Amino acid sequence: MEFLTEAHRLSQRRACELLQTRRSWLRYTPREDPNQLLREAIQQLAAKRPRLGYRQICARLRRGGWSVNHKRVWRLYKAMGLNLRVKLRRRLQRQHRPMQQWSAPNQEWCLDFMHDSLSNGRRIRILTVLDSCTRECLATEVASSLSGVRVTRILQGIMAQRGKPQVLRSDNGPEFTCGHYRQWCEQQGIRADYIQPGKPMQNARIESFNGRLRDECLNSSWFYNLAHARLHISSWRDDYNRERPHSALGGLTPLEFAAALTSTCSSLAEPLKSVLQG
Repeated sequence: MEFLTEAHRLSQRRACELLQTRRSWLRYTPREDPNQLLREAIQQLAAKRPRLGYRQICARLRRGGWSVNHKRVWRLYKAMGLNLRVKLRRRLQRQHRPMQQWSAPNQEWCLDFMHDSLSNGRRIRILTVLDSCTRECLATEVASSLSGVRVTRILQGIMAQRGKPQVLRSDNGPEFTCGHYRQWCEQQGIRADYIQPGKPMQNARIESFNGRLRDECLNSSWFYNLAHARLHISSWRDDYNRERPHSALGGLTPLEFAAALTSTCSSLAEPLKSVLQG
């Protein structure tokens, strides 16, 4: 356009007529991207936690003070190439059986084992313990081997901090069916509840948690030694309990839900206590 106006001494109007374009095209200045700050916030969250989906990112943005629609987050998330590839699996059609709902902490703890490897190929085991009501991860014990005696010692340490559970739900692994574990449960007055063999969905809460741990931590990390694995997994566990919104808890984190549940139980207990004393 400048070549036409200067070399051929044409006005902008005449030059635009020859090019069949509008003069507003010459004066147009691109506006700033209104989503620039939101893009940067999404990028920071995705860089910190690469395996977070757009729903988790949207929930964390809202907790950080952003007033944003999930569809807008999805549009930007996908445009930035951050969307995760999800492999769909074939599922058998089974009759749905709702799981038992718990109303207070320490009514049921569910336990399970996971496996992973260090950078030198050494295998490690991870014991995960979850409160079925609050979804709090109570322990992620990492070791090269975990016996039934070690399992009861870990549970004893958790009980010293938060009290005794009524039920311990697990599969039929040797650590949970050995004589020491069963005898310890009987001495503590805890019911050991076992799922049916080959039906892990009867312990679906811990299976779902293990899936998050596998996807967001184990599969995206490279552990140099046992101490590094313990530190990294413990850090992820702390983030899960304190920062990760849970859809089954109404968007609250496990610790927030536990605190709200405790305060509600306390407020209900005070009137009952006064009635009993009166």
